[in-house]
Amino acid sequence: MSGVARPRATQSPCNGVCRMDDATGLCTGCGRTLSEIANWGSMNDAERAGIRDLLPERMARLRREKSGSQETAR
Repeated sequence: MSGVARPRATQSPCNGVCRMDDATGLCTGCGRTLSEIANWGSMNDAERAGIRDLLPERMARLRREKSGSQETAR
């Protein structure tokens, strides 16, 4: 067994930023939708793991859109 701690699928990805992006409908802190945030507590581990798998790409999308808006605002 390795000494690296791996987060359980049940752990919330919330990092306390909690701001929704109007363009994407995603939380800019964790990448979840309002529905996913609201239903997190009633989801099973497989559902939560499925959402957690989507978050890296969603966060990358938010970063791309943010950098694109800053460029167009210049």
